[in-house]
Amino acid sequence: MTTKPMYTFDYLVFIGRFQPFHLAHLQTIEIALQRSAQVVLALGSAQNERNIKNPFSALEREQMILANFSETEQQRIKFVHVIDVYNDKKWVQLLKDVVNQVIQPSAKVGLIGHFKDDSSYYLRLFPEWQLVELDSLKDSISATPLREAFYRGEIQTEYFPNGTIQFLQQFKNTTYYSQLQQKFHAADDSNLEDV
Repeated sequence: MTTKPMYTFDYLVFIGRFQPFHLAHLQTIEIALQRSAQVVLALGSAQNERNIKNPFSALEREQMILANFSETEQQRIKFVHVIDVYNDKKWVQLLKDVVNQVIQPSAKVGLIGHFKDDSSYYLRLFPEWQLVELDSLKDSISATPLREAFYRGEIQTEYFPNGTIQFLQQFKNTTYYSQLQQKFHAADDSNLEDV
């Protein structure tokens, strides 16, 4: 008879944009899966329009993320979509509402993340969820330079798990990619003119 693993949490919530999903994100979810029966990934900036900062739709990000996990692990990962709301109080309420739709009532819920910079203040906005604070993972990978390299045609494979690499290679063949690439280069050119 196999015994069920003992988890500290029923659910651990991990908030991110995952644009794109890199090795530090992967490591965070692996830690969350060790500590929690299920992991809820709150995909930020889940509105429909694409831009240079948010090139991938919420559903594409789900596919990209799940491609890096086994079937058993995939069954323990849930997704919620959170659109941008530029008011902390409303955003917190929205996030709690969508999380509550996928968890069991009276479950033990925690929040996992690390204080990367000033933008990480949101981790303090959920006092009812116990915070699992992580140290910086994988040398503080930032998605911004990885996106910029991607628009220049490079996939910096040393920062991505295999599922993400495959997703990015396929995405490069889409019309979305060429449109975003044009926008990126146009923005780059206009920045050069300001210098």
